[in-house]
Amino acid sequence: MEHDGTKLPIYERKPGQKFEVTESMKHEFSKNGFIIVRNLFSDEEITKLRKSLESPESELMKRSYSDSDGDGGRIRIILWNHPGDDYSGVMGRCERVVGTCEKLIGGEVFHYHTKMILKDARTGGAFQWHQDYGYWYLNGILRPDMISVQVAVDDADKGNGALQVVKGSHKMGRIDHTRIGDQAGADPKRVTEALKIMDKIYVELKAGDGLFFHCNLLHTSDKNLSDRRRWAYISCYNRADNVSYKDHFHARYTPLKKVPDSSVLECDDFNTMDGKWFHVPDQNKDFSYEYIPEKKQ
Repeated sequence: MEHDGTKLPIYERKPGQKFEVTESMKHEFSKNGFIIVRNLFSDEEITKLRKSLESPESELMKRSYSDSDGDGGRIRIILWNHPGDDYSGVMGRCERVVGTCEKLIGGEVFHYHTKMILKDARTGGAFQWHQDYGYWYLNGILRPDMISVQVAVDDADKGNGALQVVKGSHKMGRIDHTRIGDQAGADPKRVTEALKIMDKIYVELKAGDGLFFHCNLLHTSDKNLSDRRRWAYISCYNRADNVSYKDHFHARYTPLKKVPDSSVLECDDFNTMDGKWFHVPDQNKDFSYEYIPEKKQ
């Protein structure tokens, strides 16, 4: 069922004010599997992120790669395991992001990974219906005590492939996933049945808006066939007491060094990639990483 967009769990961060997580936010997150925060990042902060990506010297963009969507489309991605100290890292370490995640998921979190999803105009591929925990479970993580934060770098709407979520679907528990192209997709039968009784919502965001969502929330996005790009920044966090029981290709527990919200605008470092551990596709195995060691102080 498609939702008409009314009565969604939408909140707003006021400029210059500390963002506080309320009991209402926690209730809506528990009930729906997500909340939306308008103006999570300001226009000036998003402009700086764009600058870090659009510069010809961008160290982030040098590490982009593309995945097939299984239907002729491709999605460009940049993915790294540890946040680092550059601008993209400070965004994922600031209090308004990390502190909100900790209150919504119920405990200390650590950075699992961050990725840029780059859906370019007329060429950006689709994502299959999936749950993040559908494949993070395979990494040896026992409980779905995980959360992601998507920040719109560009305005996102139906026309350019905005994220779609199934409201309350996180309560279904983990669904089996299978490979579709280069992606993992949820059991189509389960998705079909869920859509008969649950609301499908297009998460339409303005640049700087944020979506906090549970790792078992079903979500997807269509191809971007418009003449507008849709780029998004997504940081993922695991609870500190939910460490995987086996080694895998995302970060294990590493204490997260939170920084004040003011640190975002204060940071002008766009290209120091020390310690980030970038994903590098490898035809001969599922993953490989470019490790950039941290500089000694």
